Amino acid sequence: MEAAAVAAALGFLLLLAGAGGAAGDEAREAAAVRALATRLLGPGPAASFAVSVERALAAEPGSDTYRLGGGGAARVRVRGSSGVAAAAGLYRYLRDFCGCQVAWSGSQLRLPQPLPAVPEELTETTPNRYRYYQNVCTHSYSFVWWDWARWEREIDWMALNGINLALAWSGQEAIWQRVYLALGLTQSEVDEYFTGPAFLAWERMGNLHTWGGPLSRFWHLKQVYLQHRILDRMRSFGMIPVLPAFAGHVPKALTRVFPRASVTQLGSWGHFNCSYSCPFLLAPEDPIFPLIGSLFLRELSKEFGTDHIYGADTFNEMQPPSSEPSYLAAATAAVYEAMSAVDPDAVWLLQGWLFQNQPQFWGPAQIKAVLGAVPRGRLLILDLFAENQPIYSRTGSFQGQPFIWCMLHNFGGNHGLFGALEAVNRGPEAARRFPNSTMVGVGITPEGIDQNEVVYALMAELGWRKDPVPDLAAWVTGFAGRRYGVSQPDVEAAWGLLLRSVYNCSGEACRGHNHSPLVKRPSLQMNTSVWYKRSDVFEAWRLLLKAAPNLTASPAFRYDLLDVTRQAVQELVSLHYEEARTAYLNKDLVSLLRAGGILAYELLPSLDGALASDSRFLLGSWLEQARAMAASEAEAHSYEQNSRYQLTLWGPEGNILDYANKQLAGLVADYYGPRWRLFMEALVDSLNQGIPFQQRKFDKNVFLVEQAFVLSKKRYPSQPEGNTIDLVKRIFLKYYPRRVAGSL
Repeated sequence: MEAAAVAAALGFLLLLAGAGGAAGDEAREAAAVRALATRLLGPGPAASFAVSVERALAAEPGSDTYRLGGGGAARVRVRGSSGVAAAAGLYRYLRDFCGCQVAWSGSQLRLPQPLPAVPEELTETTPNRYRYYQNVCTHSYSFVWWDWARWEREIDWMALNGINLALAWSGQEAIWQRVYLALGLTQSEVDEYFTGPAFLAWERMGNLHTWGGPLSRFWHLKQVYLQHRILDRMRSFGMIPVLPAFAGHVPKALTRVFPRASVTQLGSWGHFNCSYSCPFLLAPEDPIFPLIGSLFLRELSKEFGTDHIYGADTFNEMQPPSSEPSYLAAATAAVYEAMSAVDPDAVWLLQGWLFQNQPQFWGPAQIKAVLGAVPRGRLLILDLFAENQPIYSRTGSFQGQPFIWCMLHNFGGNHGLFGALEAVNRGPEAARRFPNSTMVGVGITPEGIDQNEVVYALMAELGWRKDPVPDLAAWVTGFAGRRYGVSQPDVEAAWGLLLRSVYNCSGEACRGHNHSPLVKRPSLQMNTSVWYKRSDVFEAWRLLLKAAPNLTASPAFRYDLLDVTRQAVQELVSLHYEEARTAYLNKDLVSLLRAGGILAYELLPSLDGALASDSRFLLGSWLEQARAMAASEAEAHSYEQNSRYQLTLWGPEGNILDYANKQLAGLVADYYGPRWRLFMEALVDSLNQGIPFQQRKFDKNVFLVEQAFVLSKKRYPSQPEGNTIDLVKRIFLKYYPRRVAGSL
């Protein structure tokens, strides 16, 4: 495509970017940033900043700009072309001039006095019209149990990191309920359709129905209330919230009301049977398709307003009923036309995961059919996993449709130190330089957050950089210094080791999913390979513990020390598993008992005890959040079961077993620990009886253990117990010296 044609295709989005920035007037957006500064710093320190929003700062519509000046004896001047730009400028000053950091695990906000002066006015204009945030799955893996206080902190984090485009999908089931009831479905049919809260992401993308449900009236009311507050706060900063739209999936009960409707039942998803999967897809040519789509969008807009960008995913991990380009074009056009019939300014935000997930289906003709079915500039595509498997490079920059280069990074909200920092650092620039590139922004699209914060700090910074970070090692050193509020040689060395090991992933290993044996159902065929030297992790562990006496006051340091300890124990589990497997295969009962005993009866209990010392690693905290969303004990129990299932079996039969694995105190003790003890006992029995280990028999037995955990009503502490530093030191002194020698 010629460059002029590309520019023309992007024209509408550029106008929309300017309109989005004007969603609230300058005074309102400036007031929102001043309120953020007060929440973050307190009223006294916040008064040292003079914040203003001036549209004229933008060189062209949508090109967010901030300017910094003053400081020293004067107030620090923060000027932005939008509220988001001003917030990003405020954070730039706090980060680069004051050595501060705002993070999920805890912020470091010790301000120098007096505040440092800006030597000469600093101006920064982002090369990315859109800085996008969220994956549809994030709403289930991380956000599902959030109250307004937690949402407020997250939206502040978004503003400070310059995010100006984000999903806002809470409360949509309440709107769908109104539409379905208006169409003639009964309340029981609606209740039967919706999944439980922890699985709504996949109901929204058409993969599941029913599982974990129903949703209560109180749930709907609370989510609508939250959505109003979320939207009001996002818009107050000048962010563009992305609302949902009709993608074509319908409840089976719709065929009772419209018996002549042309509906196709798709195949199963995620190893679920048709009781919970095999969704029903309305044919694009059916006359009730635009009816349902327009009813939903009108009701949604009436309740929440609109900012003209809508998300919908028709074929997420689901094979379409036909590979004919004409069908795919019609199905795509039907979704867009239902949007544009209600909102002539509609833009469809599409997750490009479908092209990556099923490449054998989505050939050039099929992709072209989808991309060409929507007017250029009205389909905005998230290249969802671009740091690992970009789609833009094999589709000619999405054949002229604008796209956002995204970093997915994390699957399932897993714990586990992981990152591809070099690929992340270089990726956006490469996409921007691609011939006739239609890239209009960068995005952060993890399935789950609250992990590996260094990766997200880098990606957020890249949203405002024209070029990659020139020296990643120096950048990581600066990151650690801001994180803890002090620079120390041992800390710098530790982070250097992490950068060259766990954060230096490349190739197929970079799937962002934790496959450690610790969090997987045991077998004799477990893969323990890693892309880095385990000795680097162990040495980083030693160096952080050595630095601990001077950093105990830092919440972020305590979190990182425990996180690296968790990773080190994960590595130790792999090494002891290898010893136990070798001993079993060699029929060496004594060595099996020793290695298996250390793994199942020493390492895992020690890890659980250390995790219990930090509220950020407590199963009890997660379950209490779920229970707090309920209006009755029965509802609280249902939500708790939703949480337990998601973390473990995922479905009733272990359908997506351990996909959303996490290492939390309580979960290690009562789920992973019992599995490993049963496995080691089964291996010992196998040797004692002289019969082969029977994996199928073990799987049946261990499923009962897994199921018992999910169905248990045991309550777990939601307050930490013990001293993190002391507990980590005990594990280190017991296991470090011997294991390092064996892993070099």
